[in-house]
Parts: sequence; structure tokens; C-alpha cells
Amino acid sequence: SEEVDDSVDEIAARNENLKPEETKKEKEKEKEKEKEKEKEKEEEEEVSLAEAAAKINLPHLTVYLVKISEMYPMLPEWQLIKFVDYFGIAFCDVPFSWPEMFNNPPLFKLIDVIDVPLSHIPESVYKISVDWIQRQKLNTLCGFIWWALNKINGCLTELRGGPPHTYRKSQVSLFVTSAMVLRGQPSALARVLPPMRFKYSRYRVADQLPVTVWMIAQASRGDLFMALFTWADTLLPAVDTNPQSQDLILQLVENMLSQPNARTILVERAVFEDHGVIPPFSFESLLRLTFPDSSARVKATARFEAIYPLLKELALAGTPGGEAMKKGARQIFIFSLRLAGEANPVLAKEATSIAIWALTENIVCCNHWDNLYENNLKASVALLKKLVDEWKDHSRKLSSSRSNTLTLNQTMKSFRLKNEKAINEGAANASLYKEADESCKVILGRLSWKSTAITALVLAAVVVVLAAVVLSFKPEATTVLKKLLDSWICTYTSMRSPQLCI
Repeated sequence: SEEVDDSVDEIAARNENLKPEETKKEKEKEKEKEKEKEKEKEEEEEVSLAEAAAKINLPHLTVYLVKISEMYPMLPEWQLIKFVDYFGIAFCDVPFSWPEMFNNPPLFKLIDVIDVPLSHIPESVYKISVDWIQRQKLNTLCGFIWWALNKINGCLTELRGGPPHTYRKSQVSLFVTSAMVLRGQPSALARVLPPMRFKYSRYRVADQLPVTVWMIAQASRGDLFMALFTWADTLLPAVDTNPQSQDLILQLVENMLSQPNARTILVERAVFEDHGVIPPFSFESLLRLTFPDSSARVKATARFEAIYPLLKELALAGTPGGEAMKKGARQIFIFSLRLAGEANPVLAKEATSIAIWALTENIVCCNHWDNLYENNLKASVALLKKLVDEWKDHSRKLSSSRSNTLTLNQTMKSFRLKNEKAINEGAANASLYKEADESCKVILGRLSWKSTAITALVLAAVVVVLAAVVLSFKPEATTVLKKLLDSWICTYTSMRSPQLCI
């Protein structure tokens, strides 16, 4: 009986030990059920963005915007915060349904998100809001964009499992108001992103890139030129070997260039602004991405090749003879001369062509060329040879004035002195100097012939005029001299503008 009692006691003891564990499990199950009920209740209370936006009272919104402008006239930043708060209240029951969109770059398709979230906002609400935004100072809006970008990225970081973010108001309102500001005043983003490129590289990493792309896409709906300039200035130099990053950056520019009348809008604006849409340092990045070494080609290369002709045109666009155009030509010449000497033949050929364009746009590039000549001898040989081969195409611009002709003449003479010195000293690359010297001789000969021919024609014309005066009493002689003079004048004119004598 004692043994039976002992076994009963042991069983009872074990049961006692099990009770707390079972109780704990039951409590956990109850908590899970409560959470599920709360979640179901929240889902029942949730409304779509379109439904919430449709409930916005337009007169109330109008009065509210006037009120905050009057209440905080000296605090424009606070006005924008109150603007966000208004939509935060309006969208408090709207779930933030876009983290998945931004948190999965491989699945990110710009065409699917470019109109998110404004496609759900009534046009009347959007118009009233943007009209108010456009009355704000640009510096204030720049500060807002900076603030919003940090908040949005902070929210997304938290949703990825990162540290909790301080912003606890409606995340939907952040996206809505940011999109409105970006479309209403795109130049604000153009001012904000470039400094971020240098100070905060995190805005270009894969996790942050979708939001940056989305923001530039919003700006493109308001100002295509400014958005493309921002893309080229901020994202193009940041293209790396990551296929996902390349795809996002290409999606954005392809979308912008496919907009109706994009080329016409961009070229005309470039002429008006007196500078290309693609900054020179970004243009160099574009060249390297479009013309990589044959062994370095990737899937994205073909996409860059497809858009390169238009982007090149936009990079070289501007007002001919304008100061900004001349400055850009100098910068383009320097890097294109360097690229023209690289081992990649396709890249070198394109760079050589661009370097000659820069010379024809700004003859001052000859001075830079003279300084860089010996360190870029291979490229210089290619440029000189191309100038000789295509002299008819470029001579009119290169010698369009006496000053231009003199500058080019002096540059060729300077090259010849350098060539002669290197050849006499038996330099290792003497053969290149000899090749360059042959081209310099040809160019100098053509410049000299033109100068001599023009001088001779002018003197001949003077002689004819004097002879005409002397022989004016003989009508027949005067007629012959007049025809001869006309012929010489036409010859002289054809040197400057051949089409005038056709």
C-alpha cells in the first residue's frame, strides 16, 4: 500500500508541475485569439485611400490652407507640417499598403507605382493642394523634401525590421503630400538630391534606391527637363554592377524619354536654359556604360545603347556660342580626349568624335589640348588624323574667324615643336610623334593656303577696282573687269560659305 501511495503522490506531483505550463500555453492561445480579433476589427475599420480621399471636404480644405497660412506667416515649415497633418487625419484609417512595393527591388516596376498614391486622389483635391504648394518658397519646399525623404526611408527601414522610427503619424499622408510637392515644384528635388549624392551615399544603396526613383518619377510629371537633369546628375554616375540597381535607373529614364514629345520638350528647354540636360561628368559615365569593353557587356548595355543617341543629343544641346555651351564644351573635351586614348576601340572612336565636336564649339579647347597633348599622345594622334580626314566638315567652324584660325594655327605649331623635340631625343613613342607631325603639317598647310588665297583675292580685287577706274572710259573693258571681279568675289565667298555661290 505504501508503494501505491508513493506512485499516486508522484503522479500528483507531476500533474502539479504540468499545470503551470498548460496554463501558460492556454494564456498564449487566448492572446493570439485576441490579436486576431483586433486585427479583424482593424481590417473592418480600414478604408481605401480612394474612399478616404473622396470624403475630403473641399471648402474645408481651402479654409484650412488659408488659416494655417495666416496663423504661421513667419513659420512656412510649420505650415507644411500642418498640411501633412491634415491629410494624416483624413487618411488615419487607410492602411499603409506600399512597403512591399519598395522593399522588394527585384519586383519593383516603376510603371506600376509612378502614379501611386496620387491616382487615388480626386483632381479637385490635388489642384487646390498644388496651388497652395506653388505659393510656398522654394527653400522651404527643399527642406520639406529632405525631411520627407528621411521620414519615408525611416518608416521603410522600420518595416524591414530595423530600429523604430520617430514618425508615428499617418505614413500614407507622407507619400501623398510628398508626391504633391514633387509634382508641384520639381525644382525642389533637383536642389536636394545632388548634395545628398556627396554627403549621404545611403540614398543610392539598393534599399533606398526605389524611393529615390519614385521621387524623381513624381518630379518628371511636373517638369521633365528638371527630372531628367536630376536623374543624370544623381543616379547615372551611381550606376554600378548591381543588376537590380541598373534596372531601376534604366526604368526611370526609359519612362521619361517615352513621354509624349519628350525630345522636342527637352531640346527646346536645353536651348532656353543654355546648357545640356546631361552634365559633362554624367555624360562620361553614360559613354562608359554604353560602350564598355566587349568582355564587360551586360544585359543593361543594350538598353543604354538604345537611349544613347537621344541622351547624347541632349548632352550636347544648348545655345551655340553661349557661355554655358562653351563651358560645357571645355569640360566635355577634357574627358573625351582622355577616353579617346583608351584601349577600347569603340569607346575611343566615339570619344574622338565628341572631342572634335567640342573643338568646333569652343576653339579655346585648343589651349587645353596643348596642355594635355603629351600626356594624351595616342588620343591626340587620333584627333589630328580625324581632323585631316574630315577637314571639309569642320574647317568652316574651326576657321570661322581670324581669331579661331590663329588659335588653331598656333596650336598646330606648338604641337610641331613638341613633336620635333621628342623625335630628336629619340623618345620611346617617337613613331606616334611622327604620325602626329604629319597631320599637323597637313592642317597648317590648309590653314596657310586659305589665308594666302584670301589675301591674294583681296589684293586682286583692289587691283581690278583701280583698273576699272582707269579704264572707265572704255565700256567694253569695264564690263570684262566687272565679270572678273564678280568671279573673284564669288571664289572668296565660297571659302567662307560655299552655298552662297551655288
